[in-house]
Amino acid sequence: MRLYVNIDHVATLREARQTDEPDPVRAADAAERAGADGITVHLREDRRHIQDADVRALKSSVRGVLNLELGAHDEIVRIACRLKPFQATLVPERRQEITTEGGLALRGPSRKVAAAARRLTDAGIRVSLFIDPDRATIDRAAQLGVPAIELHTGRYARTWKRSDAALRALARVAAHARSRGLAVHAGHGLTYENVQPVARIPEIEELNIGHSIVSNAVFWGMEEAVRRMRQLVDEARRL
Repeated sequence: MRLYVNIDHVATLREARQTDEPDPVRAADAAERAGADGITVHLREDRRHIQDADVRALKSSVRGVLNLELGAHDEIVRIACRLKPFQATLVPERRQEITTEGGLALRGPSRKVAAAARRLTDAGIRVSLFIDPDRATIDRAAQLGVPAIELHTGRYARTWKRSDAALRALARVAAHARSRGLAVHAGHGLTYENVQPVARIPEIEELNIGHSIVSNAVFWGMEEAVRRMRQLVDEARRL
């Protein structure tokens, strides 16, 4: 299973003082040394954390995969098409949200998402759609012709201590997505405590984890925080 580390909140800390540290590029380097398969960053329209210069620097420095999260905004899609990260994950985006609160709805014709996906694909970028774990939404994603989807694990992260219903739902829709020919990724709210049950779902091949790793890096250092998450994911797959 691939582990992609989201380093957005390294930039959040930097932007809190509008200074030059901590540096997301150094964080990405540490994450890769500790076993991350890829680095994920979200270039938001409001630029609240990751900046354009960060993406340019990461494109040059990341040794593995750079996964760029973005909303279907013309300006951001244009930047992605110019920089050509290996993967672009289209996500919903609202100015007032603290973090991404759900997946792309993909209701109706989904013209804006479909157009963005086409532009990114034409630029040679692998496209993934961040969606809720819902069969109908997965079917709509398959109809758009993208190769991959990322399942929003927020409901699981909120409820896993009380019920396994969200985990069972993730397993069902992951199997359905794979049956539709989609590569299955997952992320949002995953922590050192709750990651292993999701990592055991056989159809899920990639996890995107950020906040928990960056939070614990304050105490353990970035390399150790990634190393511990890598170990948990690998152990889950062996069980």
